[in-house]
Amino acid sequence: MSAELADGVERSAELLRGRRIAVLTGAGISTDSGIPAYRGEGARTRADPMTGQRYLADEAARRRYWVGGHLGWRAFASAQPNGAHLALAQMERDDLVSGIITQNVDGLHLRAGSSHVVEVHGTMRRVLCLRCGQVFDRRDIATQIEELNPWITVPENIVLNPDGDVAPESSDGFVVPACTVCGGMLKPDVVFFGEFVPPDRFRAAESMLRGSEALIVAGSSLVVNSGVRLVERARRRGIPLIIVNREPTRADPWAHVVLTGGTGDVIPKLQELLR
Repeated sequence: MSAELADGVERSAELLRGRRIAVLTGAGISTDSGIPAYRGEGARTRADPMTGQRYLADEAARRRYWVGGHLGWRAFASAQPNGAHLALAQMERDDLVSGIITQNVDGLHLRAGSSHVVEVHGTMRRVLCLRCGQVFDRRDIATQIEELNPWITVPENIVLNPDGDVAPESSDGFVVPACTVCGGMLKPDVVFFGEFVPPDRFRAAESMLRGSEALIVAGSSLVVNSGVRLVERARRRGIPLIIVNREPTRADPWAHVVLTGGTGDVIPKLQELLR
């Protein structure tokens, strides 16, 4: 850690000390767990992201999505929480962090031990039936996929995308799983590109922020509107805002401190200074 970054961490700790902290996290917090970010150095750009409208209307696109999603999910699900996830979980246990609002769908905060987590963009752990509303565990759907498509295998080396899928070579012959209750269309419980965050989920995030006295943004470039809206609410209240990210963010001019570095270095150091 550079002297400049270390000084910024010290200043951040002084601002945060004695305050209940909400944390907003993005893909950058999971890169040390082997899950790539959408933006910044080493990111893999999605030229053709899945949209909600396309998923519903295009059977071929839906089939390709499920092939890639299944292959990628096996690798995605094996990722482990890293030091930043674990430090935030400990900060919650120490009553320093009031909760985590995450834009990630990887579930790593919960697996690290955090209990107050709002997953604003959903989670890869669940699959929903769009007809009857039945909720399925993703592991059960994976089993169904492999029973319907016994030829499918998981490559040892998968090029993983941030939302847990890969680009399959072919989806020909793939049988898309259906709801075992009503036969309806299934969809992972994630917010696709262009879709809105469910209102009740965003209200839960707002409530968590209202109950806090400071906000840390960790590993998010704040390109997605849901994150910007939350930071704007913190700015209006005048509470301390600390941004930790390797790349510039849209909210840097609003921040009390901008820490240009990796969350894996900064968050454990903050936890050490605040405990």
